[in-house]
Amino acid sequence: MRRAEITTAVLLAAFSIYLMWKSAELPIGWLPEEGPGGGAFPFWLAVIMLGSCIWIIVNWFRRSSPPSQSSEPFMDNYAVKRFALVGGGVTAMIGLIHILGVFGSLPLFLIYYIRFLGRHSWATTLAIALSAPVVVFFFFDVALRIIMPKGYLEPLFLPLYDIFL
Repeated sequence: MRRAEITTAVLLAAFSIYLMWKSAELPIGWLPEEGPGGGAFPFWLAVIMLGSCIWIIVNWFRRSSPPSQSSEPFMDNYAVKRFALVGGGVTAMIGLIHILGVFGSLPLFLIYYIRFLGRHSWATTLAIALSAPVVVFFFFDVALRIIMPKGYLEPLFLPLYDIFL
């Protein structure tokens, strides 16, 4: 646990510095009559993330957090198995986006995750797996007008685009 805590803190600190650098390519200050610049929110969120990482590193050196005092392994055999099952499911979902689109692969992943890994009832599983793509469709495609990948299921969405867009 101790090694995992410092490794994660250092990697996230490096990532936050990268995000600060990339977001500074856009204005990060307040623009008159426009408000915050395009890079302001990502930049300042990355600053907060870097500060949090520095605080984790300080606590690691002081050994004041429970993970920094622990000599237990970061992941036992059960955690490694669960990580592989979830990671494999996410990888399959991402791979299926090209074929079935977001709205075909998302319910399949949710069925796999909720029913088979989470062992919830079919009623709960189907309620979430069928409602989540509908919510995602209305939020991204209709409200935000960000078209999500449809894959080979795109002809099914053409009538919806005629109605909503």
